[in-house]
Amino acid sequence: MSIDDLWYKNAVIYCLDVEKYQDGNGDGVGDFEGLMRRLDYIAGLGATCVWLQPFYGSPNRDNGYDVSDYYNVHPRHGSLGDFVNFMNHAAALGIRVIVDLVVNHTSIDSPWFQSARSSKRSPYRDWYVWADERPKNHRDGIVFPGEETSTWAMDRRAKQYYFHRFYRHQADLNTWNPQVRAEIQKIMGFWLQLGVSGFRMDAVPFLIEKKGANVEPQQDFTLLKEMRDFLQWRSGEAILLAEANVPPDESMEYFGDEGDRLQLMLNFPVNQRLFYALATADVGPLTAALEQTAKRPANAQWVQFLRSHDELDLGRLTDEQRQKVFTALGPERRMQLYDRGIRRRLAPMLGNDRRRLELAFSLLFSLPGTPMMQYGDEIGMGDDLRLPERECARTPMQWTAERHGGFTAGRRVVRPVINDPVYGYERVNVAAQRRDKDSLLNWTERMIRARRECPEISWGSFSVLRTNAPEVLALCYDWRNTSIITLHNFANRTRKVQLRVERARDEMLVEVFGGRHSRVRNDGTHVINMEPYAWRWFRVGSSDNTLHRSDLDVLPDHTIR
Repeated sequence: MSIDDLWYKNAVIYCLDVEKYQDGNGDGVGDFEGLMRRLDYIAGLGATCVWLQPFYGSPNRDNGYDVSDYYNVHPRHGSLGDFVNFMNHAAALGIRVIVDLVVNHTSIDSPWFQSARSSKRSPYRDWYVWADERPKNHRDGIVFPGEETSTWAMDRRAKQYYFHRFYRHQADLNTWNPQVRAEIQKIMGFWLQLGVSGFRMDAVPFLIEKKGANVEPQQDFTLLKEMRDFLQWRSGEAILLAEANVPPDESMEYFGDEGDRLQLMLNFPVNQRLFYALATADVGPLTAALEQTAKRPANAQWVQFLRSHDELDLGRLTDEQRQKVFTALGPERRMQLYDRGIRRRLAPMLGNDRRRLELAFSLLFSLPGTPMMQYGDEIGMGDDLRLPERECARTPMQWTAERHGGFTAGRRVVRPVINDPVYGYERVNVAAQRRDKDSLLNWTERMIRARRECPEISWGSFSVLRTNAPEVLALCYDWRNTSIITLHNFANRTRKVQLRVERARDEMLVEVFGGRHSRVRNDGTHVINMEPYAWRWFRVGSSDNTLHRSDLDVLPDHTIR
């Protein structure tokens, strides 16, 4: 099988919010016209796939995740015609597009919910989940503690309580209803017909659960199989990327033992332990998470990420571990959210330390799987803690030192552009970093280019190499007769790392990003000096994988271990 057949294996995903990326008509709100003008920037960065956060019709009480019209573009972002123009330009640049599929719930302003609440005879009544009395366990499972006090809200017109796992303005759909499932497929089919390459699925564990008062907990994974089957019939190469923050031992239920459900999942277990390692230099939990998530179907893939548009969720760390991350990366109460996460962008969390930022990005692009980055992180954007909840990390992209950071020519802007002395747009912007050969932006471009030339990381099997330095993570990737080794020092002190490679041609390790190669010692080990927060990538035995690669090899066993 060619490495191009499963395009998502070696993709680089770039996540952005149309509303905050570029305003093309001067009304202060990002739109598809503006985004289309910035596609060349995204292509130049090296991203191969753009993930669009919700841009549908919405009251916009939750950053567009409260959808009222799944079959249209919000008027503030343009029209369906603008979307098609954008898709055409993306295709011309070789950029794939995936869009958010938010079908766990709808806005209460949705015509479906408005019809459902109007009468028990409404054809949409059973599309939602109702109860005559508020269940006794109505406080269980609140996703946003501190913002909501119950998962059931009274609708005075319907004279019943409706279920909402998230905000009360987002009524949960009854996804066990066959009519709702059929509608979900129509939504998918609509956007596939307009050229998208798949969907990022929101809140998948809640999407597949059976909902209702006094209902026994139950999940229906056949829904994922149905969606995958529909997707593959309509578009053979489209994918499903799931947001599913579940323990590693449950992940195979989402992928499917035969790889016939989801192709991609965000790797929350690794993400949370990665930030624990960044906070403490203890790589033990991160190593364990990598090994626990190593098992997956051969055609499936984990998506690795640092920050996303949501809070940094630390809910699956122990209380002690979570507190250590809070202390190191978000010590003030205003930096924390929902008693489980941190609502900051990457650069402020890491103290704007270039060494630590490079370490984090090197990890992102060298962990097993497909890397996903959040817009603005490539230039080290900051956050605005004056904004509520997660909005602090969703500020407009900073393009230039001009007014509003070059985001809009209008007088007003959808969200304030960051304007502080450290992360303000006059200091941190794309134009300035373009001119600086040593900038974080240009460094990130070089990193992405090198990463795309290392299919071993996406396609190969990996193992954790044991070293004498507990603060250093050493990974080795093997694929088609080639091997790559990556080293990352989480400590703020120099470590002399001793390791055994035990691969063919391991007498020489050739550094990918520099000239500090390593020759094997007489005892069969390599000794590599790692400065504080240093990272190193090595090819085993060669500076290029082309001469030693065997494209005649078949894929490994169905399940990679």
